Amino acid sequence: MTVKVRLHKYIAANGLASRRAAEKMIAEGRIKVNGEIIATAGFTINPAADKVELDDKPIRAKTTKQYILLYKPKGTLTTVSDPFGRATVMELLPHRDVFPVGRLDQDTEGLLILTNDGELTYRLTHPRYKVEKKYLAYVRGTPTEEKLRLLRKGVTLEEGSVSPARVKLVEQHGENSLLMITIHEGKKRQVKRMCSAIGHPVIGLKRVGFAFLTLKGLKPGAYRYLTEEEVNKLIRLAGLHMATHNRL
Repeated sequence: MTVKVRLHKYIAANGLASRRAAEKMIAEGRIKVNGEIIATAGFTINPAADKVELDDKPIRAKTTKQYILLYKPKGTLTTVSDPFGRATVMELLPHRDVFPVGRLDQDTEGLLILTNDGELTYRLTHPRYKVEKKYLAYVRGTPTEEKLRLLRKGVTLEEGSVSPARVKLVEQHGENSLLMITIHEGKKRQVKRMCSAIGHPVIGLKRVGFAFLTLKGLKPGAYRYLTEEEVNKLIRLAGLHMATHNRL
């Protein structure tokens, strides 16, 4: 039986980009199938028979998917490379055939997943699938209960309202305080902007949870591979069928 796979999913599954970025590559005319440029959304291929190229270079199918949990330290960029030579999270890993699942700002530390599984990356970062991310936010001042309710209701940012967050005042540090904030969206600098919107800007930020994963046992700059059980749990959480997904 001939197995057909959507072109953008094939590119993502082979660790070259997220699914969304792969769709952009296709639209830009950077992908060829059997020597012909393909710019059609939804185009399908037979991975066993068709030759796929990115920028005239063959895309070789990966047989092994990697899943890494990294404790990102402050001062590193969440990017594969940096034209200005600044430190990136990739320099902390033994190989570079993975890419980050979402982003953490340079001055933010904490839990970061890296993988070459593009389809899973897409689902873990898309708000539609409501995968929770948990942050400890050290903020200036102490928010009143009314202001905390604003975060729980969903504050309004420049691009519109964000989804309600789960928020808890953990403790106070002199004039400042520590909040636990749980969200399932991933807008740019979202937690920082949410806190600024209620008048309590972030002084320090740390992601301590992603879905069911935590930083337990890791120090800044350290990493570990996810277990098979953890990977399968993420796949189920993202609404993927394990048997089908693992064949891509």
